[in-house]
Amino acid sequence: MARIGEASAPVATSDALARGRLRASLVPDLLVEARRIVNTVIAGWHGRKKRGIGENFWQFRPYVQGEAMARIDWRRSARDDHTYVRDREWEAAHTVWLWADLSPSMLYKSKSATVSKESRALVLIFALAELLSRSGERIAWPGLTDPFSARNGAERLGSHLAQAMSPPPKPDLSGIRRFSDIVIVGDFLDPVEETMAWLDTLARHGARAHLIEVADPAEESFPYAGRTEFTDPETGDKLTAGRAEQLAEDYRNLYSARRHELASWCKRLGWSYTVNHTDRLASDALVHVHLALTAEGHGPGGRR
Repeated sequence: MARIGEASAPVATSDALARGRLRASLVPDLLVEARRIVNTVIAGWHGRKKRGIGENFWQFRPYVQGEAMARIDWRRSARDDHTYVRDREWEAAHTVWLWADLSPSMLYKSKSATVSKESRALVLIFALAELLSRSGERIAWPGLTDPFSARNGAERLGSHLAQAMSPPPKPDLSGIRRFSDIVIVGDFLDPVEETMAWLDTLARHGARAHLIEVADPAEESFPYAGRTEFTDPETGDKLTAGRAEQLAEDYRNLYSARRHELASWCKRLGWSYTVNHTDRLASDALVHVHLALTAEGHGPGGRR
């Protein structure tokens, strides 16, 4: 939704190449903002690794009677009078996939917001890439990169995105498998049935999704009155309302019903759903997603 003459974000255009160039020029500033936010939340951030079955060394600890003798590390035990077990590391997910909606509707920014929805979405993705990379996680953007592990994960992701002038509007998610996580950031204004159909492959494969809905305050409150012309940024279609305030109640009911239905569906699947408003702090969403990523459960019945 965009009111003519109100949006102060870059104007949505049908020229995807122009939007891609504009986005590429903003990536460096968005990376700087993402790192600033990371520095405010890093103290409370911890990785998702813990003791369990895996290939990487975790720690030595004293042997407990009843444990399998094969787990004893005899070389370490020979150093003193104690018997030690070598624990290996178990990782909660193979890869954390990150994706942000870059469609024209995400360019919207009302007078009440501090940033456009697209800018907020990319800052959240880059901040998560930075935090996850520092924790040693593998990250990837579906349809854009293969999974990789690097300390400069956010910068590498930003470089790939800057070079991709026109990434697919909705990537194929069929390659994301069980025990992987994906963080999806967008406004989710498409019909709920379409969104569910797109994400259904994740549920069938046993992957876990974390949806972050980026909302402009004007989209939620509908503060319009009098004769108002609205433009659909995706199609260019226009709607003129003689008295916009008469539409407010029905609009708000539909808007909140869409969010409630999608959030309830995610909850039933054991996924997380977070709302982040563009007039509020991005760090709020990072905290919620971090808690969801480190949760033990995986799917409606928990991790198996």
